[in-house]
Amino acid sequence: MSDHKHGEMDTKTHEKTFDAFMQWTTWSVVAILVLIVGMAIFIS
Repeated sequence: MSDHKHGEMDTKTHEKTFDAFMQWTTWSVVAILVLIVGMAIFIS
């Protein structure tokens, strides 16, 4: 097993995954809010 050296881990993949997750979450929340507002306007 190799020795751990603080600060040498490549985090580019982690950052790209987190950015994609945050973008997906943001668009999901926007879509849900649009759906709720549309339901409030057109169903009532």
